[in-house]
Amino acid sequence: QNEINEVPFFDVQLPYELALKIFRYLGRAELGRCAQVSRTWKILAEDEVLWYRLCQEEGYLLDRSISDHPCWKLALKNCRARERTLKYNWKNRIGAVSQLRYELGKVLCDVHSCDGVVLAGYTSGEVRLWDTRTWDYTAPVLEAVQGPGDAGPRPHVSFVRINSSLAVAAHEDGTVSVWNVLLGREPIHHYQHNQRIQALALGPQGAAVATASGFEVKVESPDDRGFWHTTATFEIQKLVNFLDLVPDVTGSPVAVAAAEDIVYLLKAEDPGKILHSVYGQPVTCLDVSAQEAAFGIKTFGWLLNEPNQILLYNLETNQCLTKVGNSIGDFTCVNLHDSPPHMLVAGNKDRRVRVFDLRRGESVCSMCAHQLGVSAVQMDDWKIVSGGEEGLVCVWDQRMGTKLWEMHARHPVRHVWFNSHSLITANIPEERNPRGGSSTDDDPAVHRKYRGIIYSYEFSGEQLAGDSVLPICRSSYDEVTGYSYNIGLAVPYDSI
Repeated sequence: QNEINEVPFFDVQLPYELALKIFRYLGRAELGRCAQVSRTWKILAEDEVLWYRLCQEEGYLLDRSISDHPCWKLALKNCRARERTLKYNWKNRIGAVSQLRYELGKVLCDVHSCDGVVLAGYTSGEVRLWDTRTWDYTAPVLEAVQGPGDAGPRPHVSFVRINSSLAVAAHEDGTVSVWNVLLGREPIHHYQHNQRIQALALGPQGAAVATASGFEVKVESPDDRGFWHTTATFEIQKLVNFLDLVPDVTGSPVAVAAAEDIVYLLKAEDPGKILHSVYGQPVTCLDVSAQEAAFGIKTFGWLLNEPNQILLYNLETNQCLTKVGNSIGDFTCVNLHDSPPHMLVAGNKDRRVRVFDLRRGESVCSMCAHQLGVSAVQMDDWKIVSGGEEGLVCVWDQRMGTKLWEMHARHPVRHVWFNSHSLITANIPEERNPRGGSSTDDDPAVHRKYRGIIYSYEFSGEQLAGDSVLPICRSSYDEVTGYSYNIGLAVPYDSI
């Protein structure tokens, strides 16, 4: 569509396509300088192909094609401005916070989230689903399979997991229910273990579910026609403490199971593969990425002359790549799959959050975070969010190693998840049957503090009203009288 056939490059004339290939090696600043040379260079420097490529290289609008936007230079500018706004809101705690409500008399048992969709299980046996990407929070109940003898109260929910397409819940009696998040409330698959389930795993993508009960690990997945069946069953020598599915695996699902001091790599063709085993060094935490597995081991320090460490194994070669840590306390949580490339973040009982560079095998950042130990942690390229046993959620600046802000609730933080614009935390109580926690009590609202809580934080600039700092209510009244301590309070004539 451009009428220019040749572009003057000093003393030579180049075809437009050849000049465009030369300009493809330039960045934003260089293209801006070239646009000031002449009218011909300005047309060339603002070509949509160049700015579409820059937008894709910086990670913006990856799912769009070049014809989806009329001006890719403006699109890149808007994306960068939004990123700066989000980073400023994160650092200064500018946003909105909401609680995901539950009915009275139900104690929170487990929480998991994926891309802003939250799944929660309760002591009543109910499983609820929230979509925090919209402000009108609804909590539909995912119905369980009712048998002929299920007239009484349902057993507690032990574990819940969710990904982009499936939601899975495991109950105390060994039953496992699988729902399709997009289709509806009825389960699409249901199976039973004879004993209590000790671990539940669901991959970030795909439709494979793994459960560990007793000395057995079972993997369920659908076939090409959508019918679910048992893909593989593995017999383990010891009780499984941690279980995870390897993401992005073609063919049969691959699971990693930690049973006391043995770590298994469970494949259908090689069911008894031991990845790591050292007698007397139990595994304390586990996380798996597409090519690697990271887990913490507990040693006895002065007895074995070795402090507690985190081991990183390659899942293809089954070899240990590096050992990091050297801590006196036990590593309680580790996050590998959400961390930037060649980075790993871990929490420890010694109250510290540590960031490790796996290429150098050493710690690059260590922060004293929580008084009773770290229970959940996640990081990205510039910040860290950690949760502690005392109920504190802390947001850290990784480069500076300083705390930006914190929020506190009563119970230990068992789940932390965030993306560029939102944060979800869950405070889950240790006691499943607190005194007064039953719905038959005279005043169950008095004991609301014992039942756990889920918070959803939104830092997106286009959804904020005013410069409020985590408002407790979203007020529609614009007039400000006096100093409100940066909190948007609700008054009777507000629309909440």
